[in-house]
Amino acid sequence: MSYERRDRPGGRFGNFGPKPVETGKEYDVQITEISRQGDGIARIQGFVIFVKGGKPGQNAKVKVTNVGARFATAELVQPQQQP
Repeated sequence: MSYERRDRPGGRFGNFGPKPVETGKEYDVQITEISRQGDGIARIQGFVIFVKGGKPGQNAKVKVTNVGARFATAELVQPQQQP
C-alpha cells in the first residue's frame, strides 16, 4: 500500500518540480532582509535565497551554491552600485 502525505503540500514549489534558480548560475537580486544566522535574504519568484555576507537594501550579483527543496544558498559575486 502506498502512502502519500497530503496534509503538508511542501509549499509553493513542493519537494520536487523546477526551481527558479540553478546551482552555479549567477543572478541579480535585491537583498530585502537578514536571517537569524546573519545572512542576507533575497527572493526570485518567491523562492528564498540565503546570501552569505549580504546586507538588507543591497542590490547584488550572486552565485547560487546549493539549491534545496525549500531554499537556495548563494555567495556574493559583486555588489552592484546604487545609482
